[in-house]
Order: sequence, then structure tokens, then C-alpha cells
Amino acid sequence: MESTLSAESAQSSGLRTAKLFFYAAIILLIAEFIGAFTFRIGPGKVVLLPMIWALLLGAALGLVSERWKSPARLDVRSQFYAAAILQPALLLFVAKLGLMVGSALPKLAAAGWALAFQELGHFVGTILLGLPLALLLGIKREAIGATFSVGREPSLAIIGEKYGMDSAEGRGVLAEYLTGTVFGAVFIAIFAGFVASLHIFHPLALAMGSGVGSGSMMAAASGAIAAQQDPETAKSVLTFAAASNLITTTIGTYFTLFISLPMAVWGYRLLEPLIGRTTKASSARDAASTAPKLGDVKTEAPHLGYGGKLLAWGVTAAMAIVADWITHGTTPLQALPGMALMVLATIVGDAVAQATGRKIPAVCWVSIVAMFLTSPWCPWAAQIATASAQNDFLGVTTPMLTFAGLSIAKDIPAFRRLGWRIVLVSFVANAGTFLGAALVAQLFHI
Repeated sequence: MESTLSAESAQSSGLRTAKLFFYAAIILLIAEFIGAFTFRIGPGKVVLLPMIWALLLGAALGLVSERWKSPARLDVRSQFYAAAILQPALLLFVAKLGLMVGSALPKLAAAGWALAFQELGHFVGTILLGLPLALLLGIKREAIGATFSVGREPSLAIIGEKYGMDSAEGRGVLAEYLTGTVFGAVFIAIFAGFVASLHIFHPLALAMGSGVGSGSMMAAASGAIAAQQDPETAKSVLTFAAASNLITTTIGTYFTLFISLPMAVWGYRLLEPLIGRTTKASSARDAASTAPKLGDVKTEAPHLGYGGKLLAWGVTAAMAIVADWITHGTTPLQALPGMALMVLATIVGDAVAQATGRKIPAVCWVSIVAMFLTSPWCPWAAQIATASAQNDFLGVTTPMLTFAGLSIAKDIPAFRRLGWRIVLVSFVANAGTFLGAALVAQLFHI
């Protein structure tokens, strides 16, 4: 498969684009009309929001397409194209978060210590819960890669450079990456919503726990928490989640490299002789032969040209407006000014990132531009905040997770090759990063 969309013929690319956007629109409509579904599990409850339905429906379509011979099927190329669209869609989502954060900067400053130290909980939590479980299940050095972080792209790079992706540590981080890619958003949404329903933690502590460094997982977790709060608290939840995620995204790589990875290695050396077990799954030979390799998993989406990004922003914005219309009754005319501001902040932030050689990720620049627009330093902050308030956070989230769902099926073959033990450890590590940060924030009396 070609690594860029430019290698395809214009006609084939156009048909694939139209087909993908058509499926995304249908899935969005179905998900929004299904609405939120709540059910109880023991003392808590689980809330399935439209964004989760969209994610699941997109994944289901991709899986069904494996046996569908029609030209209308969602083929692997279309799934990679969905992954490519997900990147600019994420920037639009980040712009919405930035517009929310800017007006709340004084409130965030008041919670400075909690925001500063919750980062420790994000990375230590994965180790404290995930590493002992991995050793008890008989997993060896794969446990280091699977539990030192939530295993997104920077973690792959760190492990790949230090140990190599064909090492045991490399297989571990790749398992965490695949688990998060396929089920991360669904799992963290259900788990975060359930924990929120127990009323053990303050909602803002849970909000900071949501900022795990993955846009889709943060959106899923914070959305599930906010859905159980009053409107004012829900807004604060989303604001603190966005701030936490921005911190994790910007400094998390260095924290992972210099603190959590050495801590995971030290913990493995300390605990493995004490609680480590030898099982059939511990065989390095078996693991090396059955586990997916980095070459089996494409971790970078195809490149979109600037025209492709503009199209992605426009379609995502239109889908978000429709989602708000269905769910909240906000008419397109009411939603359009705020959405235009989001798109503007996204375009400007992306342009600055391009002009600076992308030494700082576009997600950071988009956040900065959007935050400035509603910050006390912007003379039009009040008007911009009022216009932006017409656009619901979840309205922007659902289109993003729709494209995430449409891109999932391509990773299922590699995911199936993972052993159940390492998948379970990956889920526990994801739970650990959420709970760890929430606990630290709670201790600092957020």
C-alpha cells in the first residue's frame, strides 16, 4: 500500500473520499439518534454516549467489510484514509478545548499544584497497577514496555530507540499500543463513567485523570464524567481535562523517558524475583513467534495535503453542527459562528506549526491560539466565548470518534495475535494512569 494518498488516481481517491464521508455521516446520525444509554453495575453505573456508539458502529462496519465483496465496502485503504482524517479532526477538537480553557485560566491557576503533580500519577499509576499484575500472570520483560506508559506513538519511539521493537520490551509497548488503539476509548469511557458514578473522587480530580495524553481517550473519559454532572461542573470537567491532556502531551514524553521508564525497569528488577511466575506464556521463543511486530502495524496515517486537511476540517465541522442540532436543538445558524472560530484557530495553529518546522506539535499551537482567543488578554474574549458556547464539546467529539472507529478494523488482525494476559495488563495500565492522576489531584484538594 502506498504511504501517501497522492499515489492514488484522482477518480479512485474521490470515490473513496465520498464513500468514507457518506459512511461517517450515516454513523453519526445513527449514534446521535440512539442517544445516551445508562445501565447500572453494582453500586455504579455505565453511560454509553453517542460518541461510543459512533466508535463501535465504525469499527463494526470495518469488520463486516472484511467479508463484503461489494465495491461499497470499507476497504483497508479507506480505513487508513479515516485514520488520516482523524488527525485534522483531532486538531478541531483541540481548538474547542482551547476555547474552553482560555476563559478558565484563572481557575486553572488556582489549582496549580494539583495540575502540576497529577502528571506524576498518570505515569506512576500504570506501573503500580499494571506491573505487579503482569508479573503475577507470568509475563516477563514485556511487562516493562506494557506498563511504563499508556503506549502511544512517543512511547513506541522511546522503546524502539532504547531496546528495539523486536525486543521483549518492544513487544510489550506494541501490545499496549494496539490495545489502546482498538479498545482504549471504549474502555476508558466505560471505566471513567463507572468510577464517577461511585462519587469517591471529586469530578475535577477525575477530569485531570482523563488527560492521559491521547485525544480520543481523553475525550471519551471526560465526556463520560461530564455527562453525570450539572452544566457548570461539566464545563469545568472538560476544561480541567483539556489542561491536563495538554500538559501530558507536551511534557509527558520527557517524563516518560526520564522517570517512568527507569521506574518500570527498577520495579521489574525488584518484583520479578519476588512475585514473578514462569508459565507457558513466559517463553520468549513463543512470544517472539506469535506476537505482532512493528511491521505488522502501521502507526502513521497516510499524508494529507493541505487541501485534504481543509476538507477534513470542513466535513468534521459540518458533522459537529449536525450533532448539536440533533442533540441540543442548536440550529446551524446559531452554531456556525463558534464553529468558524474553531476552524480559524485550527488553521492558524497548524500554519504556525508548519512555519516553525513542526518542532513543536500542531496540537500545542492550536491550543495556544484557541486559549488566547478567550483569555483575559484578548479584547474580544467575551464575544468569542459566547459564540463558542453554542457548540457542545461532545458535538465535536462524536465526529472525531466516528473516524477513529472507521479506522480500527485495520489493526484487528495484529490485535488478535496478542495473548490475553498482555491485553489484560494493558487495560489495567490504562485504568492505572486514570486512577493515579485522579488520586494525586484529590490529595491536593482540587
